[in-house]
Amino acid sequence: MSFVPKTQAFSGKINTVTLGTGDKAVTLGGQNVLPFYTFDAPIEHAPKIGVEISDTAKEWNTPALAAFYAGCETMVDFAKKAETMPGADFLVLHFESADPNGADRSVEDCVADAKAVAEAVTMPIVIMGCKNAEKDGQLFSKISEALQGKNILVMSAREEDYKTVGASVALAYGQKVGAETADDINLAKQLNIMMKGLGVAPASIVMNIGTAAVGYGYEYVASTLDRIRAAALAQSDADLQMPIVAPTSTDTWGVKESVATIEDAPEWGDQEERAIGMEIATAAANLTGGADAVIMRHPAAIATIKQFITELV
Repeated sequence: MSFVPKTQAFSGKINTVTLGTGDKAVTLGGQNVLPFYTFDAPIEHAPKIGVEISDTAKEWNTPALAAFYAGCETMVDFAKKAETMPGADFLVLHFESADPNGADRSVEDCVADAKAVAEAVTMPIVIMGCKNAEKDGQLFSKISEALQGKNILVMSAREEDYKTVGASVALAYGQKVGAETADDINLAKQLNIMMKGLGVAPASIVMNIGTAAVGYGYEYVASTLDRIRAAALAQSDADLQMPIVAPTSTDTWGVKESVATIEDAPEWGDQEERAIGMEIATAAANLTGGADAVIMRHPAAIATIKQFITELV
């Protein structure tokens, strides 16, 4: 008797959210199977990879990163170079220096950079702020206004600022918005409900449910991803069916395995190889847990994850 595989059918389906315009636009979500379970049903939209471009990128000094971006001076230079990176699907402009507790770069300067990048590239654009709620609120609103028609994604609306961010980003200027919580299915669901109550359409919402570098409490991330996907698919919970974007690079490039020099930790081997390994391992874990997109930094890590995705879908 021949083997007849038994497929697992789900009543629920992940929403689709489209970023960008034209030929380079990407669609997140759309699947009604567990991550990479192509033996149950085809995956309509493969997971995507975003390339982080920080406004402090000139300070990146790891050899391969420095070599890849050699000659880049402005955010536009970095973005145009990142657009050529094998495996890249969208660009992520990270305005770290806007932090009032850091360089306190002006909103006007950040908006000017975002506009210049949007005019120079064709890939979809995602915006990340400085984690200061007041400054991010100003920054997200002004960039969303300046980039009207570009169909960008702005990360992130949080419980303390979702009304101002959601109203300006999604309702006033028609952009997509990320709902950010910290490794808790109930908080993720509550924020999505509040966003929808504000009037933001589900097709304009993605989730950033929190991530961490592997080995740094990642079990909380894994369990949250599993529970959200199970609720979305098996229970058809419409409040948890938004695609998930995992900002991987911002966590992995700050842990000790990535920042300790070979002089400080010779037994750990080459510093850049360690950082690449952390980024690959964390991105793979996020994707197999249910993320529809990961945000990454290093060309070697991105190429590896792109191959990982291609071979599994």
